[in-house]
Amino acid sequence: MIFYLHGFDATSPGNHEKMRQLQFIDPDVRLISYSTLHPKHDMQYLLKEVAKQMQHSDDPAPLMVGVGLGAYWAERIGFLNGLKSVLINPNLHPENTMQGKIDRPEEYADIANKCVSEFRMKNTHKAMCILSRFDEVLESQLSADELSRYYAIEWDETQPHKFPQLAAHLPKIKAFKLG
Repeated sequence: MIFYLHGFDATSPGNHEKMRQLQFIDPDVRLISYSTLHPKHDMQYLLKEVAKQMQHSDDPAPLMVGVGLGAYWAERIGFLNGLKSVLINPNLHPENTMQGKIDRPEEYADIANKCVSEFRMKNTHKAMCILSRFDEVLESQLSADELSRYYAIEWDETQPHKFPQLAAHLPKIKAFKLG
């Protein structure tokens, strides 16, 4: 089972395409949609929804996959549920990058402060990160610098921020899920 968490653009047709691509790894790909506008509510909802979905699966190795803002959530929700996660062009600091896009971006900082201390250290090797070398939205090198102590970093030389084509990375994602 793969949980797919979309980015800020929840209605992008690319979300469906990424889910179809992920079905080459596991036919059971589940979109967990969230508001993107209300971080505290989103966190509660995502935690409950993932727990509920996991009760209806016998997959011994479910995987969280998120793109952009979805990767922010995949890392945290995956950690809190003991799941591996794949972070694609993660928006690591939405409290800064979401200014002007949502009503209360400071809620992300509040969530970070309330999260388990040093959760990345406790989550070491339980996530992999795929970064676009030419991400037009986020500074990928900063993400790599922040995450490389904890997670494997895979670079992509062609994909933009929304990462429409996962094909080149599917074998590594599959190996990570099963490994």
